[in-house]
Amino acid sequence: MTDHLWSYSTDSGHLAGTDLTGWRVEASDGHIGKVDKHSDEVDDSYLVVDTGVWIFGKEVLIPARAVTRVDLEEQTLHLALTKEQVKDSPEFVSDKHLADRQYREEIGQYYRTSWPFPGSTGGL
Repeated sequence: MTDHLWSYSTDSGHLAGTDLTGWRVEASDGHIGKVDKHSDEVDDSYLVVDTGVWIFGKEVLIPARAVTRVDLEEQTLHLALTKEQVKDSPEFVSDKHLADRQYREEIGQYYRTSWPFPGSTGGL
């Protein structure tokens, strides 16, 4: 079964192939940072968001399903997550993310229990 957590919602407005690097990222309750890296891979789409000084320079990995709206004009991504959920999310560690399936599962589990998406166990 496909884990939809790592795919953009069809109604988000995301256009595959769009370079999102540097785009503004808004949580449901305010600004959280900018996109540092991203992936558009099928079933492996995500954002790496640099939260800057807001939470002491932490980079977080956010699954594509968290994106509710892509504003092409303003180059802004809107998330279904609150600032607190982003703040509490696991820190992105590039060598672990790329090589360690267990790390990826831990990140997925955090988001599955933090906010609703088809098949999740948690909710906002």
